[in-house]
Amino acid sequence: MLLMKNWILSATCLTLLTACQSIPHSVTQPVPLITNLVNDVTTEQAQVRPNLIDFEKIKQQQHRPVVALVLGSGGARGYAHIGAIQVLEEHGIRPDFIVGTSAGSIVGALYASGKTPEQIREIALNMKVQDVREITLRKNGFLDGAKVEHFINDQIGNLPLEKMKIPLFVVATELKQGKKVVFNYGNTGQAVRASSAIPSMFIPAMIQNKEYVDGGLVSPVPVDVARQLGADVVIAVDILAQPQYTETANMWGLFNQNINIMQQQLSHAELRHADIVIQPDLREKAHIFDVTERDQTRLAGVYATQAKLADIQQVIQEKEQQLLVASH
Repeated sequence: MLLMKNWILSATCLTLLTACQSIPHSVTQPVPLITNLVNDVTTEQAQVRPNLIDFEKIKQQQHRPVVALVLGSGGARGYAHIGAIQVLEEHGIRPDFIVGTSAGSIVGALYASGKTPEQIREIALNMKVQDVREITLRKNGFLDGAKVEHFINDQIGNLPLEKMKIPLFVVATELKQGKKVVFNYGNTGQAVRASSAIPSMFIPAMIQNKEYVDGGLVSPVPVDVARQLGADVVIAVDILAQPQYTETANMWGLFNQNINIMQQQLSHAELRHADIVIQPDLREKAHIFDVTERDQTRLAGVYATQAKLADIQQVIQEKEQQLLVASH
């Protein structure tokens, strides 16, 4: 009983930075890039919209490759995304669009709204339990994601997805059919809520009479979505736990290990399609919701990205040269 109480408390402490740690429901299949967001007083009603951004036109007009930043799922390890963004910004590497799953959608939403890495860091470090906790015991979960939705919308000034400073694409899983869905229009907080709704823990997000759960079930590191959208350079930040570092001497450790192995297998196929994969050295915590080392986790993202800077710059330069050759 004490273990269960500690687990619930820890989970609610990190409602904002939760990521999928669940068994894949079905084989991942590409689906049309659409949105299905619910009504909100600050945003337009949910609509199905294709991607309307012409990245090919951007490439042709500016004579440079289109760069995508892919931020993956990984629970409390999501703080590492902040460090990665910090280093990229410091070296003038800014993405043309962001694709995020679960924890990656949370950090991605803050960054896409126009917040600086330092502002995102302050939000993460100062987040309090009551800002995001809402326990509602039901048969299909014990955490309601409504506070997550409101917290995100408050932090970004209620910006809908289509008005982000950097285009943002949020990956979630339609629960009944196990399909990947990519949100790019409407209520940003609602999309993030759906993307980070861990099954059996969070009550599924209800969107136009359909239930949505964590995007990590079908795409823990959504590189393929970035490719489908037209990215020439894909920088993926993979924060999944490495199974060899997971303690398995207790029930929670065994649960973590099972999920880590499954997500590692699922993510490997997509990561092969990335140009650069940043993998911070994130050893498994006591459990996935440990938030006692937030800034140390951010720093792991800083160090891992610094180590990849030369590779990133080289890839971008090579793509630029290829575009120049093709244009003559």
